Amino acid sequence: MMKGLSTSTTTTRRVLVIFASVLFIFLSVSAFLTDLNIIGSFMDSSPPSFLRSGLRSTRVTPRRKLLTREAAFEEPTRIWGEKCTKSDIVINQGPTAPLPTGIPTYTVEVENACATGCDIHGIHFKCGWFSSAHLINPRIFKRLRYDDCLVNDGKPLVYGGTLSFQYANTFPYPLSVSSVVCN
Repeated sequence: MMKGLSTSTTTTRRVLVIFASVLFIFLSVSAFLTDLNIIGSFMDSSPPSFLRSGLRSTRVTPRRKLLTREAAFEEPTRIWGEKCTKSDIVINQGPTAPLPTGIPTYTVEVENACATGCDIHGIHFKCGWFSSAHLINPRIFKRLRYDDCLVNDGKPLVYGGTLSFQYANTFPYPLSVSSVVCN
């Protein structure tokens, strides 16, 4: 009789150990996937982009915005007859994967959101002593002198147009529009 009781206890212990092991593995894997944000992408409740646009598009790849705005968008106050202002240029900046050397990288998007549909050129940023460990095409973005960077080589950024570039530095630079010229 004692032998049957110990066999039952041993079997129960084995079942509990197996159950605890499976539970531990499950929790470890789900914590790892949550850190990678893989689970969140499967649990996204928004419909695919081709359904959101009313089936007018055959685009299957989802459009996602990775960057956050540095400041809240403010409606420009226009003087009578003014086509555009510097607040029509929207800057989004956010972190991206670091370089193989470990230096953090940041992606910057510059968008012409002119309400009157104008093209904007001569876009200058306040950028401090901007520098990058990663080469940036100077026709897209270059520092001219302290706190003065030129966007798109001074050429027009068309209405609704966006250009982007990446830079690598140990910290993100605060970028803001200092001046624009309207077409």
